[in-house]
Amino acid sequence: MPRRTRADMIEDTRARLLAAGREAFGRRGYAQASMDDFTAGAGLTRGALYHHFGDKQGLLAAVVAQIDAEMDARLRAISAAAPDAWTGFSERCRAYLQMAQEAEIQRLVLQDARAVLGATTAVSQQQCIGSMQGMLQDLMDAGVVRQVDAAALARMLYGALAEAAGWIAQEEYGQARLHQALGALEVMLQGIQVTETR
Repeated sequence: MPRRTRADMIEDTRARLLAAGREAFGRRGYAQASMDDFTAGAGLTRGALYHHFGDKQGLLAAVVAQIDAEMDARLRAISAAAPDAWTGFSERCRAYLQMAQEAEIQRLVLQDARAVLGATTAVSQQQCIGSMQGMLQDLMDAGVVRQVDAAALARMLYGALAEAAGWIAQEEYGQARLHQALGALEVMLQGIQVTETR
């Protein structure tokens, strides 16, 4: 059996702490999860947690970044599978709102991360806005979306989607709110799409 390198052991420790943190935050929420939940779940010491993530908040940030990356991969797959760019874009917007009904995303990304991390999630937001801006610019160049500043439109649409997702995640009426938000999204998407009557 080959001997594990120091880099492998470091990566393994980090992965175990991330998995334990994700499980504990998902099950108990940020406020109720304790340092012992993370270290016992990973079979590691508090020192390992402090070394890799600094503190509980740092671990939450890493967990949210991991979930964000998974969400992004799912959304990219939707675009890749779509028959055309407009369908891919609009399906991505719908899927983002639908993800607000998933327990882990609801609790960790849309509730705990917003309350605990606040502006530290700005990097992820800027990546989402940048991706959306690129898609919108391509759709404008193809004559599918009305001509307007793509950066401004991306921020407007992202802001609306993010706010709606948070709204869906807040209450016990999430399913009804999802239905309402999807209806409003259709109106917004129709408003930016080029049609023959315009």
